[in-house]
Amino acid sequence: MKSLKFILIIFPIIIYSQNDSLEISINNGKSIYDDFCIICHMHDGKGQKGIFPPLAKSDYLFKNMEESIRAIKFGGIDGVIVVNGVKYDTKMERMGLYDDEIADVMNYILNSWGNKYDKMIKEDYVKNLKE
Repeated sequence: MKSLKFILIIFPIIIYSQNDSLEISINNGKSIYDDFCIICHMHDGKGQKGIFPPLAKSDYLFKNMEESIRAIKFGGIDGVIVVNGVKYDTKMERMGLYDDEIADVMNYILNSWGNKYDKMIKEDYVKNLKE
């Protein structure tokens, strides 16, 4: 038993929930973004004009937040959208993320590259969205 206590002191196990803080959620969201989103939306969130819409300073994102969350959860927006005056018609595939991961990546996106959103997207909100 002494050795187990020693291990936990040296290597503490950090357990948290998505409800802990917006800052933790944003940090977790960055990791998810880097794993799943960066390929299309780029490291700076600017996307690829006419192909993959920008998330940085995106008028669409803030006007259609629920739809944007559904796009991540259920497999993208099918059809033409206009973001910052540019048409996009590329379907985003379903990422296979859990509700807490979707909330975290949204919190990251909503607070990066000049975006600012004072509220926190919570796992329960994502969980309750229907297709």
